[in-house]
Amino acid sequence: MSESARELARKLLADKRGQGEPAARTAPPRPVAAPARAPRGPGRQFADHPEVAATVQKQAAIRAISAQSGLTNPLFLPRETPNDTVIRAADRELVNFSAYNYLGLSSHPRVVAAAKEALDRYGASASASRIVAGEIPLYGDLERRLAELYDQGDAMVTTSGYLTNAGVIGFLLREGDVAVCDALIHGSVVSGTQWAGCRRINFRHNDPDSLRSVLKMSRGGFDRALVVLEGHYSMDGTIGRVAELAAVAREFDCAVMVDEAHSLGVLGARGHGIREHYAMAGAEVDIWMGTLSKALGSCGGFVAADTDLIGAMKASAPGVAMLTGGPAPSTIAAAAAGLDLLEAEPVRVRRLWDNTRTFNAALRAHGLNLGDSQGTPIVPVIVPGELRAGFVSATLLERGVYAGAISAPAVPAGKERLRFFVTSEHTEEQLRSTADLLAEVIGLADRIPELAAV
Repeated sequence: MSESARELARKLLADKRGQGEPAARTAPPRPVAAPARAPRGPGRQFADHPEVAATVQKQAAIRAISAQSGLTNPLFLPRETPNDTVIRAADRELVNFSAYNYLGLSSHPRVVAAAKEALDRYGASASASRIVAGEIPLYGDLERRLAELYDQGDAMVTTSGYLTNAGVIGFLLREGDVAVCDALIHGSVVSGTQWAGCRRINFRHNDPDSLRSVLKMSRGGFDRALVVLEGHYSMDGTIGRVAELAAVAREFDCAVMVDEAHSLGVLGARGHGIREHYAMAGAEVDIWMGTLSKALGSCGGFVAADTDLIGAMKASAPGVAMLTGGPAPSTIAAAAAGLDLLEAEPVRVRRLWDNTRTFNAALRAHGLNLGDSQGTPIVPVIVPGELRAGFVSATLLERGVYAGAISAPAVPAGKERLRFFVTSEHTEEQLRSTADLLAEVIGLADRIPELAAV
């Protein structure tokens, strides 16, 4: 065990004690502490906002730990290259598992060339909402293809996946309605329910019986009900039981919305998502939502649904169309080129799953805890304790591998983890050597008393 590793653990533990945790066996250096109430004044009216004050304190502690330990802070790590399987950051090359660039398309020459051509033709910005002078042919072309992919009447492309979920739910639901959500649903859906002013009720993750029980007890008390699911859950690597859950929803006169952010380009033999995975008819789901920023290698979101519904959202939904600028032309052209490559090169999807099987098998051979994951390209490795997870992530970075640590409230306390995104472009050597290194570093963390004590 290196002395630098021991020292990092001491600094991490000292910082946690500075936040009110009980003292451990070693005396800490003086913790970094923020004032209990930051002074207000011009431009400082939110200095004592709980989230602002907590972030200021946490960032100061991270800077101090990084300076004292000599390890690079893995958060907000600036890179000098595209977000591919190998990136250049912190003055060196790193094997990268923090990009959801599943098919390696974000820097593909055809995708980049399409974005450049759109820049030359339409400029860098739509410079208006689509309803007033912001419309360009690229939008409609991609929307027709997405509607066909999901066997729906129409589709709408947007500037943001997060805002698509939030804006669509905020537009469709209101007081007196209910969103019935999988317990692991994305935070953008939660934001949408808050925006709508509707009730939100959760059911147990991926559990049709739990959904049926919830709907039996609550459906009669609301006007509209929308069951919201995901195709591929981004923190746990589980596949949504969408076909079964949608069937339960129909028993109780509920609409169904599916978030395809991490399943389009990943699930299904051709990468057509959860609909292809289960051989579902498009009409089994009312609203198919997805992003352009994952497997398609671009940026933005989309929603596919009934023609009249999409028309109403394009004309009247403030968060995704009416009161926001149209997507940047370059992003739509890039996404269309990504969709071209998905169709033309199905080998990318096969290679993604070959790599996924290799990496999951290598991790399991080391006895690592992969939680509830189902062997998908999203691979959580459970490292309980915020300090331990942070230590493992920082030490991997020092050893040439970049993988982010996830802690509460993004995941439950005690279920902290490192999250690895596998892509079609990782090599077998990168996958196997990373699994070996991760097992070594977790073993090191387990032998540091200061980390094991918390």
